[in-house]
Amino acid sequence: MDEFQHAVGECLVRHRSVLDVLSKFQEANARVHRAVAKAVTTCGCISVNARRPQIPAHSTLRDLKSYMDDHIEGKLCESCREVLEEELGKQLFYLVALCNLFDLNTFDILIKENRKLTTLGMYHIS
Repeated sequence: MDEFQHAVGECLVRHRSVLDVLSKFQEANARVHRAVAKAVTTCGCISVNARRPQIPAHSTLRDLKSYMDDHIEGKLCESCREVLEEELGKQLFYLVALCNLFDLNTFDILIKENRKLTTLGMYHIS
């Protein structure tokens, strides 16, 4: 991850302003959403079937996971997978660029988040 962060720092020439990086990051987020939408509406390799979860009244917090669904049916085809990977890569690029601007180490952030997840487990509400 440190290597990637260094490479992003070396490559980021044109969009060095925090405003540029924020807007490019937002654009990258939108392109990720669009890639998923195109997989559903244009390709059809996946579909979204969302409905309210049916959770029994006396369910515990531990039981909740078994009642939750990702609402995705099917699998990404190779073409849609490549597009989504590319868009997620750009999203990561601008996330790391934002970290660079604020002198934040991306790997350290990941480690801290992982510690929170492993410490709090299912009680880490996000």
